[in-house]
Amino acid sequence: MQPYILDEKYLTPETRAFYQQVLITLLDSKIPFLAGGAYALGCYTGIVRDTKDFDVFVHPRDAMKILEALAHVDYKTELTDEVWLGKAFEGDNLVDVVFGSANGIAMVDDEWFTHARDGRFLNLTANLIPPEEMIWSKSFIMTRDRYDGADIAHIILKCARCLDWERILRRFGPDWRILYNYLILFGYIYPSERSLIPLWVLEEMKIRLEKETEASPHTERVCRGTLLSTTQYTTDIEKWGYCDPRPARRTACSRAWKVEI
Repeated sequence: MQPYILDEKYLTPETRAFYQQVLITLLDSKIPFLAGGAYALGCYTGIVRDTKDFDVFVHPRDAMKILEALAHVDYKTELTDEVWLGKAFEGDNLVDVVFGSANGIAMVDDEWFTHARDGRFLNLTANLIPPEEMIWSKSFIMTRDRYDGADIAHIILKCARCLDWERILRRFGPDWRILYNYLILFGYIYPSERSLIPLWVLEEMKIRLEKETEASPHTERVCRGTLLSTTQYTTDIEKWGYCDPRPARRTACSRAWKVEI
């Protein structure tokens, strides 16, 4: 398969130099990493965004090593959130060093690297996060000021025929309703392209929904909305007596990667 190549002409000279130095530093470090964010989206869909941040995805065990490599070339670095995120800065430009998700669900593991796609950017090799994992990680971003549903629709539109749908289903696991939501929306957004989603996937979702609907409801009053937005379900937790599933997931992820290190 030919590598995905992003046209970087939209970058300012300053941002271009920053991205290039970051890539050279990481490639020289020999620490495994994958490019994601707007860069990967542009490679997969052709949609280019003029951003001053560069998303680097790493295994949790390598997060501190990556930050140290960037600090060694005089970038200011920080471990922003021990569950999923670090940053490196130079002026207005920054690198997000991502090793999971804020809710503790879409954590980077070895499969991200096994299924990575070849990419080229600024005449350098920068392998991409797989589109399957990109869909998974973006699916839980539903806040007042950010919703990645359009990105997911565009990734499905451009990559559906080469997606590993079995792996996508496995990735979502008990959170399959989130996936079903985006698949239903895709058929609404692109009625002429809805057949891009395999019929067996939709049938599987339908069967799961029927079984869950027929089953007895949960006895525990839990609000999973906090896994989608950190701010828009505070009333549910603080005033209406619903349980917040976030702390357990975040704590488990934090312990896991610290043990590995």
